[in-house]
Amino acid sequence: QVQLVESGGGSVQAGGSLRLSCATSEYTLRFDCMGWFRQAPGKEREGVATIDRYSTTTYAESLKGRFTISRDYAENTLYLQMNSLKPEDSAMYYCAVTYRTRCTIDNDMDLWGKGTLVTISS
Repeated sequence: QVQLVESGGGSVQAGGSLRLSCATSEYTLRFDCMGWFRQAPGKEREGVATIDRYSTTTYAESLKGRFTISRDYAENTLYLQMNSLKPEDSAMYYCAVTYRTRCTIDNDMDLWGKGTLVTISS
């Protein structure tokens, strides 16, 4: 069974950076659509970024230029680099995978990690 294990969350001040990690299997990382999603308290879950088997990426429009999704096959890990963080970026961040062909932040995902908490103070 595929597992998704997130790490890297924490508390930082506004303007700082964090890099989230999602450890998974090599096959999932190479061939499936993977993404990062987030959910703040009292708000709906929203898509942050996705990457497909061809390395095509999609981002939430509001996050372009600050967040970068990437993967390391040697480490079997998906990453989310987050820069210039703002208090409104505070949320639980989830790694997810879908086996569907379509790979965008609007996807219904098939498997989810447990999440890692990001808190940004002003």
